[in-house]
Amino acid sequence: MSLDKATVRKISELARIDVPDADLEPLARELSAILGWIEQLGEVDTDDVAPIRSVMPITHPWRDDVVDDGDQQAAITKNAPSAHDGYFVVPKVVE
Repeated sequence: MSLDKATVRKISELARIDVPDADLEPLARELSAILGWIEQLGEVDTDDVAPIRSVMPITHPWRDDVVDDGDQQAAITKNAPSAHDGYFVVPKVVE
């Protein structure tokens, strides 16, 4: 896939990157080469390759999945404009 100057200009506008007009042509060639390499990766046969999550054998310790209330009620309602008995007080909106 090859990119032209107009496409690179549009990409730079979408990315909010100011690219001078003199740099558009070299950047178009460079991006086209990168896209060519990506297209080459699509040609690689990976049918017999097992997916890996990491190249290192990393194990993550599991913690018990325990439900609790967080015990943060006082800290949470402390910054509320109005609170009563641990609940937020809001103005009545339905009559």
